[in-house]
Order: sequence, then C-alpha cells, then structure tokens
Amino acid sequence: QVHPVESGGGLVQPGGSLRLSCAASGSRFSIVAMGWYRQAPGKQRESVATVTSGGSTNYADSVKGRFTISRDNAKNTVYLQMNSLKPEDTAVYYCNAVVQVVAGTDVLFADYWGQGTQVTVSS
Repeated sequence: QVHPVESGGGLVQPGGSLRLSCAASGSRFSIVAMGWYRQAPGKQRESVATVTSGGSTNYADSVKGRFTISRDNAKNTVYLQMNSLKPEDTAVYYCNAVVQVVAGTDVLFADYWGQGTQVTVSS
C-alpha cells in the first residue's frame, strides 16, 4: 500500500507562488510515475503535471511556463513549483503515484492518490 501525502497548499494572491510537496511512503514496488492533478468546484479532475522515474515530464497547456514539476526518486517525493498563479488555478490539488507490480510474468500498474491540498488564488 502506498500513501501519498501532500503539503504546501494555501492562500496566495494572483501573481504569487506556492510550492507543493508530496511524499509517497510504503511502497515495496517501483513508483514509475508521480504527478499532480487538480479539481475545481463543479469541474472534473484534470492532470496538471506528471513526471516519470526517468525524468520525462508532461504539463497541461494551461500551466506550461508557470509550473515546474520535479522529483526526488530516492525519497519518492514530487514537487510542484507554481509561479504566476491565477485565480483559475484555484482547486484542490491531488498527488498521484503509479506503482509497477511485477508478479511472475505479469506486470501490473496501480494508482494511489493523496487526500488533496487546497490552493486558493485570490486577492
């Protein structure tokens, strides 16, 4: 069982910055990818940024150039540096960890989610 735990959310003014952290503990297997997703009131959860264990990153178009995802593989920790925040970035941000489980000749992948951290961008 993997337990991602987020931290770093809060209230910030437009144009400000926040840094989110997520530590995923408890995995006996490889965490092959980690990422951040967000869900605003009345909207579906969407991908914000993801990073693989090899360092490949992917960003939503709405955050490109403003957000940076990074990962410490040794600590199973992922960070999201958010700059130039906008009111539309307001949401609950969730950490995701994708675990690869090898059982004999079978390779399975499992998703684990944190409980979320609130980010509010408002003046």
